[in-house]
Amino acid sequence: MEQLVVEAEPRSGRGKNTARQLRRQGQIPAVVYGGKQEPLSLSVDPRLVEKVLHSEAGQNALITLQVKGHGKASAMIRETQLEPVKGTLLHVDFLRVAMDVRLKVKVPVEVRGEPVGVKQQGGILVLEQREVEVECLPGDIPDHFQVDVSELAINQGFRVGDLVVDNRKLRILTDAERVIAHVMPPRAEEEKPAEEVVAAVAAETAEPEVIRKGKPEAAEAGEEGGAAPAGGEEAKKK
Repeated sequence: MEQLVVEAEPRSGRGKNTARQLRRQGQIPAVVYGGKQEPLSLSVDPRLVEKVLHSEAGQNALITLQVKGHGKASAMIRETQLEPVKGTLLHVDFLRVAMDVRLKVKVPVEVRGEPVGVKQQGGILVLEQREVEVECLPGDIPDHFQVDVSELAINQGFRVGDLVVDNRKLRILTDAERVIAHVMPPRAEEEKPAEEVVAAVAAETAEPEVIRKGKPEAAEAGEEGGAAPAGGEEAKKK
């Protein structure tokens, strides 16, 4: 598969003022590091970066980073910084990669199908794990893991260990017992135990225990003989 090309230029200035000036010119600050070369500050067109991010492989896409005066190298987008309100790109880090050196990346998980536990039993599909960390050569990075949940019934799930991969090329680092997706019972069944607890508590508090003041012997005598008023039978006899 042909790699996307991202052209960049070396950048000498640093700081907020330089970054603002670059953005006014339609560029953003960037840096590339990794491999046997020193880190290099760059300026790059954010539209080229967004094109990579919106590709099928997304942030795991292998690109050809072509830096003016420094040649080209295979690289990946390692990290991006976004403007918190508008979501526009503010900064990007590139990582140089060697095609014969394994690296660790996180691969997104895509869930397909409608579980029988949802369609026929009224359950709820819950996604717990949206990405899985793997170790492999750059050329073997999958675009995503596809998980078919069609056969899941209520209280059944799909775990990381259920993924089928080529162990010769790919090593999964995420715990095999981690649940990717599972089907929960309907909410009515989930809330039922809570309702029972509330009913039980209400029954226990309907007749509150009366704590009498005075000597323990007097309290016990009153309980054994019923709720006798103060100055009971013995008082009358006197």
